[in-house]
Amino acid sequence: MVQFSTGDLKMLARETKAFAYLALVLSDGTPQVTPIWFDWDGTHLIINTARGRVKDKILKKHPMVAMAITDADPYHYLLVRGHVVEETEVGAYETICALNEKYHGKYEYARPPGQVRVTYKILPEHITSHNT
Repeated sequence: MVQFSTGDLKMLARETKAFAYLALVLSDGTPQVTPIWFDWDGTHLIINTARGRVKDKILKKHPMVAMAITDADPYHYLLVRGHVVEETEVGAYETICALNEKYHGKYEYARPPGQVRVTYKILPEHITSHNT
């Protein structure tokens, strides 16, 4: 298990509202980078998406990920490589609501008819950071 510094943990803290940039590789070998909301449970990075989106399709086939996390200061960053250890639809709508609350201050998140949310837990395996 990787060891996070105090600065790393501050970057991951809910009140920091840092954004993550999720890097994945498409089936044709080209890279895909997406800015995303995330949460941290003390062990895993938690992300959420809707079934059928590019992130969902790629993560199901290739669970290895890389993420760059930055706060308001772009010179503070945390680079994470790891893999998906859990994928679930159970509680996934509540997870996106909690993320909406973190980033926008209100719990309710729009729920388009027929949309199915999914939550992914990512276990960090390698980190590089630059923060104070």
